[in-house]
Amino acid sequence: MANITIKDIAKALNFSVSTISKALNNSYEISPETRKIVIDYANEHKYKPNRLAKSLKIGQTNSIGVIVSSYFSSTFLAQILDGIHKASFEAGYDIIIMQSFENIDTEKASLDALVSKGVDGILLSPVSEVSNSEYINYIHENHCPVVLFDRINPDLKTTKIGVNEYRGALEATQHLITINRKRILFITGDKFGENNQRIQGFKKALKNLDIPINPRYMVYCNLENVDEIDEKISSSLLELKKQNIMPNAIFGATDTITMRSLGILANLGINVPEDIAVIGFANTDIAFSLNPALSTIRQPAKDMGYLALKKLIELIDLEATTGKKTQVEETILLETSIQIRKSTTLS
Repeated sequence: MANITIKDIAKALNFSVSTISKALNNSYEISPETRKIVIDYANEHKYKPNRLAKSLKIGQTNSIGVIVSSYFSSTFLAQILDGIHKASFEAGYDIIIMQSFENIDTEKASLDALVSKGVDGILLSPVSEVSNSEYINYIHENHCPVVLFDRINPDLKTTKIGVNEYRGALEATQHLITINRKRILFITGDKFGENNQRIQGFKKALKNLDIPINPRYMVYCNLENVDEIDEKISSSLLELKKQNIMPNAIFGATDTITMRSLGILANLGINVPEDIAVIGFANTDIAFSLNPALSTIRQPAKDMGYLALKKLIELIDLEATTGKKTQVEETILLETSIQIRKSTTLS
């Protein structure tokens, strides 16, 4: 059966089309009694608004652009997208997903493509905390609202949804120190600066216990290429072994780094956790079934995606209502949780 239209409702209730339209849009011009009659009839007959007609009327495309690094290889990002899809379905928005592949130029091209498509807003997990800052600001101020999630750019004056990375890194490092693993190899992405909160949390935990920060235990990987990640971690471990300063723990700053570290150590014949304990940021649902089960810092990824989409819609609606560009600046940090498993449990 075809969907009923506003004209069908008007004919059935003997009201004008204008009255039906205003009632469905909660206009103050329509009495509560009339509004209830219209809405009850619309619900009973499963009326669905014509989103295309509405979007043309208010000058919106009813679409939102989302830019992530690479959701095919990241459980964490896939979980974020689950949250985004749930919120978009509830709000009636279409989602256009693009991938930056951890490349600044690709991120810029993705932003260009979304702007050219006339999306109503953009959700962005940047390549780094500072990538394409000026251009993102320009889009936010001149085209459509931009909301950041996961990686937070401090220079962008908009809403940012992330996790308390500092506390998560601090807690993970403290756990390693508690099990007497003080020679910790910290592995992170090469585009993250020293102000990155995961780096800061790691260093703070060492400083709190007067443990010197050894620059040779800081490894920076090119996150664009997993083969390069494997090579960098492997070569770093072999070089440290050659220098007789082998670490006794690894802290991975991203899902990919943490997960691949277990396989690399196995290939090198290094026992976990006897020789090297492993912990890191990772949202994989199979962490418990790995060999050994992986200790992780887990982020509320789905909640982050859901909240980011909701906040973006708030900005879109605010601009549509006021006719002015948004001046809202807000940072929301969700809490992480530590999950201790066999990769850091010494018998």
